[in-house]
Amino acid sequence: MNYHIEKVRNIGISAHIDAGKTTLTERILYYTKRIHKIHDVKGKDGVGATMDFMELEKERGITITSAATFCEWLGHKVNIIDTPGHVDFTIEVERSLRVLDGAILVLCSVGGVQSQTITVDQQMIRYHAPCIAFINKCDRSGANPFRVIEQLKNKLGHHAVAMQIPIGLENDFTGLIDLVTMKALYFDGDNGEVVRVEEIPEKYQADALAKREQLIDAASMFSDELAEAALEDRVTEDLIIAAVRKAALTRSIIPVFMGSAYKNKGIQPLLDAVTAILPNPSEVKNLALDMEKDEEPVVLLSDEKKRPTVAYAFKLEDGQYGQLTYIRLYQGSLTKGDSILNVRTGKKVKIGRLVRMHADKMEDIDRISAGDIGALFGIDCASGDTFVTPGSSLTMTSMYVPEPVISLSIVPQDNLSQTNMSRALNRFTKEDPTFKTFVNEETGETIISGMGELHLEVYVERMLREFSAKVTTGRPRVAYRETISQKGEFNYIHKKQTGGAGQFARIAGYLEPLTGEDFVFENRVVGGKIPTQFIPSCEKGFKNCLAKGPLMKLPVTGVKVSIHDGAYHPVDSSDMAFQAAARGAFLQGYAKANPIILEPIMKVVVETPVEFQGPVMGSLNQRRAMIVGSQDEGHMCVIEAQAPLAEMFGYTTILRSMTQGKAQFSMEFAMYRQVPRHIAEELIKNAAESHKK
Repeated sequence: MNYHIEKVRNIGISAHIDAGKTTLTERILYYTKRIHKIHDVKGKDGVGATMDFMELEKERGITITSAATFCEWLGHKVNIIDTPGHVDFTIEVERSLRVLDGAILVLCSVGGVQSQTITVDQQMIRYHAPCIAFINKCDRSGANPFRVIEQLKNKLGHHAVAMQIPIGLENDFTGLIDLVTMKALYFDGDNGEVVRVEEIPEKYQADALAKREQLIDAASMFSDELAEAALEDRVTEDLIIAAVRKAALTRSIIPVFMGSAYKNKGIQPLLDAVTAILPNPSEVKNLALDMEKDEEPVVLLSDEKKRPTVAYAFKLEDGQYGQLTYIRLYQGSLTKGDSILNVRTGKKVKIGRLVRMHADKMEDIDRISAGDIGALFGIDCASGDTFVTPGSSLTMTSMYVPEPVISLSIVPQDNLSQTNMSRALNRFTKEDPTFKTFVNEETGETIISGMGELHLEVYVERMLREFSAKVTTGRPRVAYRETISQKGEFNYIHKKQTGGAGQFARIAGYLEPLTGEDFVFENRVVGGKIPTQFIPSCEKGFKNCLAKGPLMKLPVTGVKVSIHDGAYHPVDSSDMAFQAAARGAFLQGYAKANPIILEPIMKVVVETPVEFQGPVMGSLNQRRAMIVGSQDEGHMCVIEAQAPLAEMFGYTTILRSMTQGKAQFSMEFAMYRQVPRHIAEELIKNAAESHKK
């Protein structure tokens, strides 16, 4: 069935770990009749939730990869992507938000705004994704949705407005009051599929009226019509929804809905909100770059007119029948048998098979239109490639990819595992831009890098399960960096005379520390002491030195190079001579600039019962952590700290044993900071010993 673009919604479901994203998606699929039986994330029947289809996801009870599906609600087609909550798989959230038009931000009514909620919110801001909030788990002990709304305002700076209020909380949570229609909603039937609408109970009348006034006050700021209607006391439901929608599309208001996905309450009104408030693809401004016109931005239009096709490959998957490429179509249409051009490689490919995804199941289709999400089969490409009509020169902008912070060495156990490991690494690096692999030239070891221990652990496990590659892992390696801490001057002459044309170049200047950037080159040479054509060679020579610093052969960051003097020879000076001089000058200046080692510092958030607060803080202090703050939230205490990644390996086990398994923590990269002197000396000594071997 073809839907008009106004009836299409592309939404993502994002949240902190364990806020209930996958359970919510399961209920949405049930109420939209995409599935006929509900399965739970850690269900006793061993089936697991529909969207967690990988064996690893079912075993661990976590979402590892984002999964796509679609459903119908009130004549609308809703494409949904369920994303992981764990920070190690943050690229899955990143690439999903890159192609979606709106999102549901799920929050736990007990935990509220947690560390990963902040990260997800930053990603939504980066892609200007309008969102509605859903406060889940209102049936849990300690549930307080209005405290969560306050946190949305104070911690995230959002203008959050309640669209509903709960009827009872915790064990007494029985239904919701809709502040737009001013009706009480109850969810009857075995799985809450029957929505019973009644008058608001007497004891909730005053609270509901007060909260409705707040909603109208907030929404009327964005609608003159609603403001006038409020003054004349003729506010209608349509006026409120129109005003809320207008404000939500610009992220000026975050409408807040409530419920309990596990107890089947509040899902149908949330689906109504998705169709009524979140944007359709034609309401979102998407830009491409015209490569023939010096990367001039071009607005993509998803109307019905015949326009050049522009599709973005945002996720790859290795299916049993070959590579599956998830695409979002921004302009034009794609039909089975069409020829399209991969802008990055310049290769033309023919579409043999077009499918629509429902978790790991596929449905063949003949055509997809602009604004829709689908998948292509058997097309060789990389994550982030743009496909266009042959002859078009448009390309989509790339997405933000965070740098890996942790590395492991892996060694295959036999020859067959060696071959299978190569296949697996080739596949994983193509699928996941945050997963990197390289061979250490000095030790000959294969190194894999990623976003955290769990990230790499999952890939090692997948190598064994999907590719039968048995590997042994070495100790995790931290992505240390080198930099300088003071000004270092250089005046270097490169001279070589070996018969025939020689080499001559002189460069003088200084290196100085730089914050916020990896490298800046400044040319302050006057009077033609170094001819203009050799300046880029100087820059290139300095840049080439950044890959391996002299101190520990680590990547160098935060260096500004200024050159102000030099000399050349009319015959013997060349590009190569000035590059060689730049290398010598860098080594000379670097030695004088007091080089130091930087280590990745992680933002660590521990949620622990209050009785274990002291031991947990003590364990963090032992790991060179700096406690940033702690706050009590009911019987739980949330401790925020900044800790070096090198000290956090294996912390999960220690934290669990210390708190009887009741505490959990999340960790994400925050910044680079100087390594303390005694540790730096040990690192340099170890590096020197490993280079000797």
